[in-house]
Amino acid sequence: MAKTKSRKVVDRIISPIQQFIQQETSGGIVLLACMLIALIWANSSFANSYYNLWNTKFTVGIEAFNISKSLLLWINDGLMAIFFFVVGLEIKRELLMGELRTPKKASIAIAAALGGMVLPALIYTVFNLGQTSIRGWGIPMATDIAFALGVLALLGRQAPLALKIFLTALAIVDDLGAVLVIAIFYTSEIMWVWLGLAAIVFIILLALNKLDIRFLPIYHLLGIILWVAFLKSGVHATIAGVLLAFTIPAYSRINEEEFVNRSQDLLNRFLKRDQGKNLNLAQQSIVEVIEKQAEQAQAPLQRLEHSLHPYVSFLIMPIFALANAGVTLSSDMSLLNPVTLGIIFGLVVGKQVGIFSFVYIAVKSGLAELPQNISWKQIYGVSCLAGIGFTMSLFIAGLAFADEELLTSAKFGILIASFISGIVGYVFLGYFSKSEKKDQDD
Repeated sequence: MAKTKSRKVVDRIISPIQQFIQQETSGGIVLLACMLIALIWANSSFANSYYNLWNTKFTVGIEAFNISKSLLLWINDGLMAIFFFVVGLEIKRELLMGELRTPKKASIAIAAALGGMVLPALIYTVFNLGQTSIRGWGIPMATDIAFALGVLALLGRQAPLALKIFLTALAIVDDLGAVLVIAIFYTSEIMWVWLGLAAIVFIILLALNKLDIRFLPIYHLLGIILWVAFLKSGVHATIAGVLLAFTIPAYSRINEEEFVNRSQDLLNRFLKRDQGKNLNLAQQSIVEVIEKQAEQAQAPLQRLEHSLHPYVSFLIMPIFALANAGVTLSSDMSLLNPVTLGIIFGLVVGKQVGIFSFVYIAVKSGLAELPQNISWKQIYGVSCLAGIGFTMSLFIAGLAFADEELLTSAKFGILIASFISGIVGYVFLGYFSKSEKKDQDD
């Protein structure tokens, strides 16, 4: 009995992680397709239409109060706020009930993420010391979880679930670090009145959470107000998405055992009623009660994450890639540009060395434990894959550089580094997985 209960707890933790990985993997394929389309489009005879499309202005609101932005900024400030909202939901879930819920479990992911942020940023800084381009130091700190998990998926059974969970936890802590970097270091001049309004709205949202208010439309409405307040404050508007996510109730009102018992009782009453092609009034009433029970058994955080994830993976991130990955390649481009070099070495070398060395130190010092059934070679392979920066790196590049030439150099470096990291990680993991399997068979 205790074993069965323990197994249910494990399934409850692992199941959402598996669903998350499957969606991220499929989303990575769509993301890759949109990146290639953007590159081809930006280097075709229709290049002008590519840039004109994203620079088209759209205005929302009335004459007295409106927001007017280019389509590119509506995507980067608006749609990406939803992306960051889902990132916030993932971070909160992992902190409360996932791989980051205990210090021992979280320590290896935190160590890996810290190494994968600190060393790449330092490497970029060395290449750009004393230049205005040094502002881009945050670009190589990011890991694109969709692409990285997509590459792992190509390895099939050679990449165990534990390795995917490790990469997911690492990327989520990495995302949290990126959010903090954006909030602290990539903020323009602050408008304190609007920031004060954002603070008031956030406090109201926290109060709703504390009172266990689960009517999600009120969170949505206040979330929009929070987004507008951040947008006008000078602090990047996507931070509103993360803060809103942290206020969403994360626990169900009834536990698993209570839900099963109540549902079974209702089903028994349902079956005792007269059976026919159409439900009678009593049966309809029972079905409605079961629906309410099912809603209470699932936390609002889980419902939102589950419903929004497909839109983020298959719509928002691909649109972002389509709008941001277009780089017009020309003979003037140089790999020796300090921005490009800093990003390539930061993502390709910095991620590998930083993640692996920090994990090694954390494990050998007793601060963390190596996940079961994962070898040091596999940890190194994942460290290589973490050099796929893409989505978050492109996003930070857009915040770091207003200069078009610097931004183009940054995008060029991100694309090259992500490609190299993906190939190296795939070949390394594929080769050593096969050799380890062969050794076990022998």
